[in-house]
Amino acid sequence: MRRRAHVLALAATMIVSLLAGAPANARTDNDVGGGAEKRQEPPGSADVRVLVFHGENAPDDVTQAGIAAIEQIGSEAPEEQRFSTEVSDNPGVFTPGKLEKFNAVVFLSADGDLLDADQEAAFTEYIKSGGGFLGLHDAARAEPDSEWFTGLIGSRPAEGGPTAPQKATVEVGDRVHPATKGLPLEWARNDTWFNWAENPSGKVHTVARVRESTYDPGEGANGWDHPVSWCRDYEGGRSFYTGMGGTVASFGESNFRKHLSGALQWTTRLTQADCKATIAANYKATRVTQPNQPDQLDQIGEPHGLDVADDGRVFSIGRGGGMPNSPVVTDWNDPKMGLGDGTLHVWDPKTGKVTLAGTLDVFGNKGGGDELIKNEEGLLGIALDPDFLTNGLVYLHWTPHAKIDRTAHMAERRVSRFKMNLATNKLDVASEKVLLSWPVQIHSCCHAGGGMDWDSKGNLYIATGDNNSSRFSDGYSGNNPEPDFGGVSFADARRTAGNTNNLNGKILRIHPEADGTYTVPEGNLFTGNEEGGGKTRPEIYVMGVRNPARIAVDQETDWLYAGWVGPDAGEPSTTWGPAKYDTFAVITSAGNQGWPYCMGNRQPYRDRNLPDPTQPLDWYDCGDLKNESPNNDGLVNLPPARDNNIWYSPQGGGPDFPRNADGVPSYKLEEQQLRLPWLKGGGQAAMTGPVYRFDEGSNSAVKWPSYWDGKWFTGDFYDGDQPRHALVMDPSNAGSGGLPVHAESLDAIVPAGEGGIRNLMDWKFGADGALYVQDYGRGFFTADGDSALWRVTYEGGPPTPLAANTLGKQDSAGGGKR
Repeated sequence: MRRRAHVLALAATMIVSLLAGAPANARTDNDVGGGAEKRQEPPGSADVRVLVFHGENAPDDVTQAGIAAIEQIGSEAPEEQRFSTEVSDNPGVFTPGKLEKFNAVVFLSADGDLLDADQEAAFTEYIKSGGGFLGLHDAARAEPDSEWFTGLIGSRPAEGGPTAPQKATVEVGDRVHPATKGLPLEWARNDTWFNWAENPSGKVHTVARVRESTYDPGEGANGWDHPVSWCRDYEGGRSFYTGMGGTVASFGESNFRKHLSGALQWTTRLTQADCKATIAANYKATRVTQPNQPDQLDQIGEPHGLDVADDGRVFSIGRGGGMPNSPVVTDWNDPKMGLGDGTLHVWDPKTGKVTLAGTLDVFGNKGGGDELIKNEEGLLGIALDPDFLTNGLVYLHWTPHAKIDRTAHMAERRVSRFKMNLATNKLDVASEKVLLSWPVQIHSCCHAGGGMDWDSKGNLYIATGDNNSSRFSDGYSGNNPEPDFGGVSFADARRTAGNTNNLNGKILRIHPEADGTYTVPEGNLFTGNEEGGGKTRPEIYVMGVRNPARIAVDQETDWLYAGWVGPDAGEPSTTWGPAKYDTFAVITSAGNQGWPYCMGNRQPYRDRNLPDPTQPLDWYDCGDLKNESPNNDGLVNLPPARDNNIWYSPQGGGPDFPRNADGVPSYKLEEQQLRLPWLKGGGQAAMTGPVYRFDEGSNSAVKWPSYWDGKWFTGDFYDGDQPRHALVMDPSNAGSGGLPVHAESLDAIVPAGEGGIRNLMDWKFGADGALYVQDYGRGFFTADGDSALWRVTYEGGPPTPLAANTLGKQDSAGGGKR
């Protein structure tokens, strides 16, 4: 703020574009934020006027281009969106009496200390009384000594950033805000790009980011999360800022004009918009279950999945582990070996209480330790029937203790239908009808999978792990055919995930029938009749997945979203292939995702076989796969491996390498390119989440905003640099391995770190639009004091301005379902 009186340099010129045609609405207090007491009516009127302010020594070319663009936007808009424009470089216009006639003020080429104390006070009061502000590019440098103006803008440019225009890609993450609706997902444009001294993400609502990998950000780069346009409700008014608009050519671009037009529609009160959706303070995460009583599982079992009924009740399953220090039996000669309690708990939002609905005797409670001791079987998955509130049917994916063979070290996995008493929240264990069952080896841990979900046609998807150990292949492809027990391999995933005749390491798709049986829908990967029959299973929809603990189906598209845990190698090997890749994929048709032959974007492993599995053979051909394992009882010629959308290792997200003439990557760390800089592994266990669908008809006060509509939630069991993001995918290539277009961190909303949700096990949205999350707890193979169900609600209120203060035609304003 300038500390001297400003000499009027130039009389303001009035340039009337065309009077607004929208009728005036009755108005009440514009109560959309904190700050001082607000006026009865916001500044401006239905005769919408915009003040464009610039510095007296502003660069003439950019300034005049910006003025011309704003004038034209106002004059050529549809009648109900038109406004008139007044241009001034005179700070004397910043008085209460002069500002009150403007619906919004634009700072254009307003670099430096331009306002004195009284003028800034008048502008502050203007904003607090409900006025709108739009800052373009250099506006971030205006009033450099004013803390209040820093808050209005949201951040300040860092020192040492680029000064010349560069072509870069803008990721348009907000698909519903009027300033970004209809813009390209990936918007390539030339501009001068600021770095930010403090990243405003989480304190403002970011509508677009610039992708640093597409230009040289220079000193002070912000990394993958580099906001370029954002907005927020500020002290009673509305503030929108874009770092774009630093070149003359910008103002001639059709898409940039769309961007400015939408920003002006909101700041002038001609339309509503949600500028709160990604502000972390607008969300509340509440633990809704209490710690278990000592030596009891009265609140929650060892978390392993949840589902939410349409009436808000949350059903949470426990795999089979007990409380810490509970005894486990690991002696194969003991009839109770591995016996655990697979629990089903129900949390009722009406009472806030938990009911233990029922317990199944499961195999899998063997504690921790070596892979030949511990086990991941148990109660693994849950799916409420689509008509659950009418019929009370629930489907459970589990390993019954009664069916284990302690001599052969084999067990039976099954998907069963049970009946719930809807009045008492109790499971009728005797009502079980077994839909589907198959054998699993239990000599060795691991990879049981477990997730289940429905599509819109009533098909049930069932995720199964590869029932295999990677310990005997040094953490690379689980393809060692040698180790076995009783003639059953436990270290060769070509027996399971890579086998067309085995239900392990798959995502199955069946259609449950009313009598407790199932049929197989058309369009699965196999018919069961290939090569005369007996070598394929028709239930298989997807093969080549390792440990898909979580899956989700978006019933608006019936696309399947899956994530699975990778092996254990900490870095790539030029001999054996890629490091451990945890993986996420959008699956739009039946196919092969690659394991144990290929990972990521079809990066092959090395084959091995008898008589000496320690010796590398040829690289797998991801486009022409063959299963030549001695443990294979299915087809030799397999469907080709497909690209996956997301893969990550301890080195980072999307590792890729130069490839030779045969398409084999170099796997040299020094040649590695990380294509997804927003995530990293280490300790890692992929936990995919849902695609959010905003319900415009719901009157829930806690539903997440429409900003999140269509975004895919991806996470990891761990809460460091591992993913916990909402993603925008390009529908044109999502099903063929296209990379995410945009990622929004959820770490501050689904709170990571001490006191938060540290070990994410499952997450789903309820009919109320709130997010329900299982925190596994801090141990392994047990339920401890941090094992819990959480509820994450939106507390930010409706879009702004409030309906009574909105002048133009109201649509969903970032509040409707797409």
